[in-house]
Amino acid sequence: MTDKHRVPLVLISGLSPGPVAHLAERFRAAGRGTTVVHYDLRNIGAGIVHRRLQAGPRDQLVTLELDHGCVSCTLRHDLLPLLRGLAATPAVERIVVRLDEAMEPERVCWELHHVLVGDRPVIEDVEVEAVVTVVDAASWLADATGDDTLEERGLRGAPDDERTLAQVALAQVEFADVLVFAGSAPDAWTAAKTGAVLERVAPSAPLLELSGVDTATLLAAVPPHARRGEPADPHGALLSGEPPLHADCGVSVLTFTAQRPFHPQRLHEAIDLLLDGVVRTRGRAWVASQPDVAFWVESAGGGLGIGHAGPWLDSADGPAWEDVSAERRTLASLRWDPVWGDRAQELVIVTHLAEPAEIEAALRAALLTDAELAEGRQAWARYPDPFGSWHEEPCEDTDPAPDRFDVFDVGAPSGKDDTP
Repeated sequence: MTDKHRVPLVLISGLSPGPVAHLAERFRAAGRGTTVVHYDLRNIGAGIVHRRLQAGPRDQLVTLELDHGCVSCTLRHDLLPLLRGLAATPAVERIVVRLDEAMEPERVCWELHHVLVGDRPVIEDVEVEAVVTVVDAASWLADATGDDTLEERGLRGAPDDERTLAQVALAQVEFADVLVFAGSAPDAWTAAKTGAVLERVAPSAPLLELSGVDTATLLAAVPPHARRGEPADPHGALLSGEPPLHADCGVSVLTFTAQRPFHPQRLHEAIDLLLDGVVRTRGRAWVASQPDVAFWVESAGGGLGIGHAGPWLDSADGPAWEDVSAERRTLASLRWDPVWGDRAQELVIVTHLAEPAEIEAALRAALLTDAELAEGRQAWARYPDPFGSWHEEPCEDTDPAPDRFDVFDVGAPSGKDDTP
């Protein structure tokens, strides 16, 4: 990375557009050198995305036509070059990107770090100052624990977007450096339970009130150890920020670890328990029928994602020891097994209605028995495997994100200025 000055960048996400817009406007009002960019996906069904840019007296609305029917393609080819151009503008002292409700900030940050615009990534032009998520105190808990899809709420991020509202709600708060509460909960129980959930899924993020926060206070609240847009390593630590492990308002944290592999069919059956009364599941798994692949398991509310997180270090085609993060090397060293290497089951499950003991028992029962272990890998390869075809294929112009099971599609937009 170069030593040149990088322009501070703030990302603001949240499911409630009013409070998110209000916070973005506070940033704009706080300094004449602040530029605000907003992407609006509400008309994605018609094949278009609206982008609004506010810089001083300039207020420009542009319509972007989707390429390949993929919003990620459009945002990549519009947002990244736009950020580079703004960063090169002397009058721009800070950039604030107000994300659409359906957007997850980590995906944007991954692109900043890894997608080349020209011969280098845009993170060389901008420095993520803070990732902020606005939490609507009245509705966030219901959204984060419900089964509604984005399509049912009219919030799809792509024509074929099948994510649930809960998946987006959890992804937004987990990646935030600071959480900002908007409004008030309908009752004391909802307020307490919302707090209990947030303490367990985003324990490092300080909580501020939108009604009384100014931009200087917000930026000062970013913890010294905050992620500041650094994408997560799926092979890194799953528990960070020391979340409370005791139960509160019925909210509990279950950490499941094991050294032996899962039987693919029994794991498939046990997964149903992660979709009922569970707020969040995140972690890695290894399945006997696919011993060289680390599976990433992620659930939120009634939504579930399972995919490949790349090979284990001990796999024949695994990455070299020196090519992975120091955190991954440390974790692998601590759990290294003379037979299985770094392969292990590691899941963190946050429950609010389910009984943690029942989930743990079901997962333990899905592990291979001693007799099955003795059969060896040749026998495991013949097990019926319902996960065999679950790997997601990228769009034709996409290089998949390394160590991620979800991918970002690439295309090229065309735009026309709608500014009056």
